Amino acid sequence: MHLDTEYLIHKYQKNLYLAAFSILQNQADAQDAVQMTYVKYYQQDLDFKDEEHVRKWMLKTVFNQAKDIRRAFWRRNRVSMDQIVEPIIWSKKEDQSLFEVVCTLPQKERVVLQLYYYENYSTREMAELLSISEAAVRKRLSRARNLLKEKLKGDWQDEQE
Repeated sequence: MHLDTEYLIHKYQKNLYLAAFSILQNQADAQDAVQMTYVKYYQQDLDFKDEEHVRKWMLKTVFNQAKDIRRAFWRRNRVSMDQIVEPIIWSKKEDQSLFEVVCTLPQKERVVLQLYYYENYSTREMAELLSISEAAVRKRLSRARNLLKEKLKGDWQDEQE
């Protein structure tokens, strides 16, 4: 099974962008990772079982592309997150605020939150995508929730004062 690239762009562009952005925290780099993912899909003549298989392949590929970009020498001198133009249009201001807080977490925690809450993957599926054990996924997810809870608690307390 090979799906039309235009269909995939329309359906998964936002999800892939958010996944790449969760690693790179840079709009242009995240867009590059997504674009490279679509190019790889187009160039490779892979046979997929179904659309879910394509989706998983694309997410794993965009994560790998983002990691490659992050490791690049020129990437080390990036612009800070405070200077980033709003990356996407959010339906609610709260969604954008929460995503910004999630982006302050360490990469491993950001990625599992992205996959679990934004992409609705199970811990088993996440373990496959990230090539780690289910126990490691659950540990990262627990750590991410605790870190997020602390960060949000701090923000909420600041607003109360």
